[in-house]
Parts: sequence; structure tokens; C-alpha cells
Amino acid sequence: MNLNRFCYLLLALAAIGSAFLPHPVVMWFLLANVLTLVVYGGDKMAARKAWRRVPESTLLTFGFVGGWPGAILGQQLFRHKTQKQPFKTWFIISVILNVALLAGLYHFYPY
Repeated sequence: MNLNRFCYLLLALAAIGSAFLPHPVVMWFLLANVLTLVVYGGDKMAARKAWRRVPESTLLTFGFVGGWPGAILGQQLFRHKTQKQPFKTWFIISVILNVALLAGLYHFYPY
């Protein structure tokens, strides 16, 4: 199994696991952020050791599905993906899309 598929498998397991916990939306964001932070740390370690890397599209997907606070923390903590301009632009777009999606969901489906 390649690294990209493994990352998506972990994300799917987090989504399934959060569905069975109390407050599934809150638990999803918690699990997604912790997982995103771990993936950023693993990718930084892979970059330093010249191992196989996590694709940027996967890192952006993790941010888009709600893990962007963990991604921002991972970028600052590990000094990873902080200088690459195309990635930063796409990352900001994914954060804006996620926040807009959440605001729309909250507006149309309030608790």
C-alpha cells in the first residue's frame, strides 16, 4: 500500500470512528486536526531523510476536510511547506472553501 492511500485510509477511519463518538462533528475536527498534524510531521521527516513523500494534493485535502488548524500548526511547528508559494496559495484557497462550507452548513442546518 502506498503512502498516499495509507493517509486516505487513516482519514476514512477517523471519519468512521468519529461517527460513533458523542458529538461526531466536534470529534471529526479533533481527529482530522491531530491526523493532519501527524501527516505534516511525517512528511517533514520523509523530506529530511529522502524517503517517499506525501503528495501535496493529499496535504491540501486534509486541510480542506477540516484539518487546516492542524496543518497551520504543523507548518509552523515543523517549518514545513512555509516557503513554497504555489502550495501556500492553494492552501489558503482550501481554508477559505472549508470555512465557507461550514458557514453554509451552519446557516442552512443549524443545531
